[in-house]
Amino acid sequence: MVASAESAALEGAQARGASITDTMQALKREGRVAFIPFLVACDPDRDTTVEAIRRLDALGASVIELGVPYCDPVADGPVIQAAATRGLAHGTTLDDVLGLVAEVAPTIKAPILLFVYFNPILTRGLEKFCAQAIAAGAKGLLVPDIPLEEASAVADVAAAHGLELVLLTTPTTPPERMQAIARRSSGFVYLVSITGVTGVKEAMEARVEGLIAELQRQTDKPVAVGFGVSRPDQARQLAGWGAEGVIVGSALVRALGEAASPAEGLDAMAELAASLVQAIQK
Repeated sequence: MVASAESAALEGAQARGASITDTMQALKREGRVAFIPFLVACDPDRDTTVEAIRRLDALGASVIELGVPYCDPVADGPVIQAAATRGLAHGTTLDDVLGLVAEVAPTIKAPILLFVYFNPILTRGLEKFCAQAIAAGAKGLLVPDIPLEEASAVADVAAAHGLELVLLTTPTTPPERMQAIARRSSGFVYLVSITGVTGVKEAMEARVEGLIAELQRQTDKPVAVGFGVSRPDQARQLAGWGAEGVIVGSALVRALGEAASPAEGLDAMAELAASLVQAIQK
C-alpha cells in the first residue's frame, strides 16, 4: 500500500525531530488521534525509563510526556506521587533527567514534553533551564503550577530557546479564560478531564464531550485530553468525542513502576500502550 503524502510528511517531520506543533498539526490534518503517554523519569530506574521511552516510540507514541520527579506534586494523584517518590529515592536530580533526555531524544521520533513544576525551574533560573532543556533534546514544557497570568513570561523565554509551553484547562475553567489559555498554549491544549488530581478513573465524565467541543470552537490547535484515562475503551470514547489527542499517565506509570521486575514492567507497559494505540486508530 502506498502511504499518503500527508503520512509521508509526518514521518519525515518526526525523523527530523519535529516540534510538538508540527507533529500534532500533521496528525490533525490526517484525522488521526495523537497518543501521548506519560512516564516519571527514573522510575523504576534510569535505564528502564530509557527503554520504556524507546518502546513507546516504537509503538507509535506521538508525543512523550516525561515527568521530573518532585517532592510536592500538587497536580498528581497517588500513583504518580509514588513514582516520583521512588525516583527521588534513587537520588534523581534535574541534571539526571536532562541527561536521560539527551541520551534518548536522538534515538526516537516522538518529541519529548517535559512535565516539570516551577520550583526546579526557578531554582535553576528560567533562562538557564530552557537553554539546558532544548540542548538536551526536549521540545516542550508543561508546568502545571503556573497560572495563566504568569504563563506569558515563561512562554516567551521558552519560545526564545525553541521550546513550546503547553497549558492546561479544566472542567471549571470559565469560557473566556479557556479561550485565553488556548490562545497562549503551544503545541496543543491540554484538557484536564476531571476536577482534581491525576489517577485511574472508572468512567469518563459525560461533560468532557461538551468541553472538547467548546475548546474546538475557541481554537484550531489540537485538543488533547488527560487525567483519568487508563483503558482502551476510555481512549476510544474520547476519540469518538472528537479529542485530537489522548494522554495516559497513571495506568502506564503503575504498569511500569509497580511490577515485580523492570522487565515485567516494560512488558506490561508495552502491552497496555499497544492496546491504547489500537483503540484510537481510525
